[in-house]
Amino acid sequence: MSKNHSGYNSALSGRYAGKEMQYVFSEDFKFSTWRKLWIALAKAEKELGLNITDEQIDEMEAHIYDINYDVAEAREKEVRHDVMSHVYAFGVQCPKAAPIIHLGATSCYVGDNTDVIILRQASDIILKKAAQVVKNLSDFAEKYKALPCLAYTHLQPAQLTTVGKRATLWANDFINDIKNLEFQLSNLKLLGSKGTTGTQASFLELFDGDEEKVKKSEELIAEYFNFNSCVPVSGQTYSRKTDYYFLSALSGFAQSAYKFADDLRLLQSFEEVEEPFAKSQIGSSAMPYKRNPMRSERICSLSRYIINNALNPAVTASTQWLERSLDDSANRRISISESFLALDGVLNMCINISDGLVVYEKVIERRVKEKLPFMATENILMESVKRGANRQIIHEIIKDYSHEATLAVKLEGKSNNLIERLIDDERIPLNEEEINESISPQKYIGRSVSQVDEFINNFAKPIINQYCEESIKFEPAL
Repeated sequence: MSKNHSGYNSALSGRYAGKEMQYVFSEDFKFSTWRKLWIALAKAEKELGLNITDEQIDEMEAHIYDINYDVAEAREKEVRHDVMSHVYAFGVQCPKAAPIIHLGATSCYVGDNTDVIILRQASDIILKKAAQVVKNLSDFAEKYKALPCLAYTHLQPAQLTTVGKRATLWANDFINDIKNLEFQLSNLKLLGSKGTTGTQASFLELFDGDEEKVKKSEELIAEYFNFNSCVPVSGQTYSRKTDYYFLSALSGFAQSAYKFADDLRLLQSFEEVEEPFAKSQIGSSAMPYKRNPMRSERICSLSRYIINNALNPAVTASTQWLERSLDDSANRRISISESFLALDGVLNMCINISDGLVVYEKVIERRVKEKLPFMATENILMESVKRGANRQIIHEIIKDYSHEATLAVKLEGKSNNLIERLIDDERIPLNEEEINESISPQKYIGRSVSQVDEFINNFAKPIINQYCEESIKFEPAL
């Protein structure tokens, strides 16, 4: 990708976000959508009886994408108004249609309706990529659903889980995020044609006081862009809470990605599970042996930015004066686009990592063996009592041996020999084979395998089938 080395280049477009998402927030997408909105408005007004011809509409449709930026930019330097500059530039290309372009509308007709269309388009990309993460994690969970590993509470070893079961926790978070974003999309409506203060006074004037035609025009515009309806009431703009709802949903994805990547960073430090590491990749300039989880760290870094960015629309929504003020514009132009672009980059990396996770089964097995004897003592205690032993005596024996074994491990670097100590003590009414059987890891994973199967079949597959027509793969960003 060519870069301007003498000026600022956005890291989001230069390093992280994919081309599809970049296009949604491009000038080409924005201004071609403006032109489509002017065409939709003209078609609606023509159908409802205004003096607009097919020739004028055909002329406009012929120039949706060949935007004459030079004319618009030169005009904006004169009039200091972006919408009217593009109305003028469109009219230069469409001289027959020039008199009726933007008829009855205010700037927010094109600006806000385009923003709504962008929210929908960008969200569709997020849903597709998040579903691919769910698919990758589900495949991983299926493969390792029966591999016991240490689980942690407070980052201290707790009862066992399985490598696959843990992956379902990550996938389930993403599924919840998908459902939340789907809900926001189901409630998303166009602004429609509301006029300068939301009263539709200009359109009522155009249609000679016929309210039904004013309402019908909005229905036709919504239909043109495949929306069910327009917002029922507004000031000049759609409610800025809509932006908050969507950026909050993006924050949810970022939280899930952060948790997934942060867990991987911990697991990689335990040498149990590792993100992909390229053959020629360098982990550290000073320490050649290092294999830093740099992609996971990057996910966390960008996710933190997205989470914080959700505050912007919250403040904007709460400080809009009466029917509108313009202090939202510059903030929205940055916060909305960059949240989507950053999340696109995050999901690209999540797809890449989840597609190539490396599992070190022998390390996992060794670490389970180190801690499992302590976890098995409760079963040994209960079985001893069943056979007539005194609970308090057996509890004291196990406690003493556990402390001794722990000190030997921590102070002397020895292996955990708690089980050997219990086998050698005749007061424990279980033989060697029975005690060894009690430390089989499979006894301590509960319903992990069944939970993985049920989760994939009942929750992951419907999402995967809905969005993953073909697998998405991504090479890591630089």
